[in-house]
Amino acid sequence: MIADRDGTETILSVILPASNEAALIGDCLGSVLRSDWSLPNRVQVIVVANGCQDDTATRARSFTSQFADKGWTLEVIERQEGGKLPALNAGDAAAQGPIRLYLDADVTIDSLLLQQIVALLDRPAPGYASGALRIRAKGWVSRAYARIWRQVPFMRQGVPGCGVFAVNQAGRARWGGFPEIISDDTFVRLSFQPGERLKTKAGYDWPIAEGFKALAKVRRRQDAGVQEIEALYPDLLHNDDKSPFPAGEKLRLALRDPIGFAIYTAVALYSKLTRKQAKGWSRSR
Repeated sequence: MIADRDGTETILSVILPASNEAALIGDCLGSVLRSDWSLPNRVQVIVVANGCQDDTATRARSFTSQFADKGWTLEVIERQEGGKLPALNAGDAAAQGPIRLYLDADVTIDSLLLQQIVALLDRPAPGYASGALRIRAKGWVSRAYARIWRQVPFMRQGVPGCGVFAVNQAGRARWGGFPEIISDDTFVRLSFQPGERLKTKAGYDWPIAEGFKALAKVRRRQDAGVQEIEALYPDLLHNDDKSPFPAGEKLRLALRDPIGFAIYTAVALYSKLTRKQAKGWSRSR
């Protein structure tokens, strides 16, 4: 842990990349601010506004005094260049805490999440942690898709880290800067063995894309991200612990929720048929 000038230790740095997130940054930072924190250690929150053409940075800075009242620090870094991976690296360069939590701007966290993550990762052995994932959707198509996605074995049993993942100092030492790849969360998760990946009881809300085409676009990007890691970092694949999705379980889901299963299957099929369209950056929502 690194001591500040007043002797208070910084144990956790929250790194939050945000590009044109003026509509969401307040809810995200508000959830961080409401964290139930009983430890005397300070938390450092770093918002990296990258390539923004809105007032994301200004809205983030409006929380500075509220974080100060809590005994925490809030820093806002503005970068003219876009790109999530360079933003993560910029946040890492400013981070002081030995435990790093990487948080997407469209996520809201439970009040106990930060405290429980620190409790899991405040150890010498390498560790990776995330919270209990709650997939949120608004439109009927996305809600139907989410009903099935929540029940995929990996999403139900694993520690996917979608939108929220944290590592301790020994874990962060496993790679240098974030590489320019599609799926940063998959890269980090697979840098740890299954036994090193931990999940808190506290959870968080993670919104998904709205509408069929938007879901397919995100699915194409997810598939492309996995394929990229398979090609560039094949040694990481031995850490993959995705449980199989047996045909019998799929059949039970299809019988129990035929509409949801039909939409989930159609999105997966359409994303494969239109795979060549997977260009650029697509978000989860």
